[in-house]
Amino acid sequence: MSSSNSNSALFEKLTENMQVIYRKAIDADASLAKIQQSGQGKFNHVFSDEAGFEVQSKRFMPYVEELAKDIANLQSADMAKLEEELPSIVKKMELLLATLAQFKSTI
Repeated sequence: MSSSNSNSALFEKLTENMQVIYRKAIDADASLAKIQQSGQGKFNHVFSDEAGFEVQSKRFMPYVEELAKDIANLQSADMAKLEEELPSIVKKMELLLATLAQFKSTI
């Protein structure tokens, strides 16, 4: 398989995961809005500074948008940049998926 084919498969998988994350984030943010309207959910942001995200928010969608931007930037990157950036993108993706799943199971 050529590197362009493997890159194509990689971005297809990243896109599939982003679609799942996006849908779950919409549901989670709606739930957060209800929780916070009832006076609960007192926190400053979803992820700590150590999570690797630049954005800080009380909602999931800004994190999803940052990750989507990271992936979009990666599509035009050369192989060296791709290999350098991919681990942090995968880490963010895994963290979002795990946190969204955990959030859903607790509400």
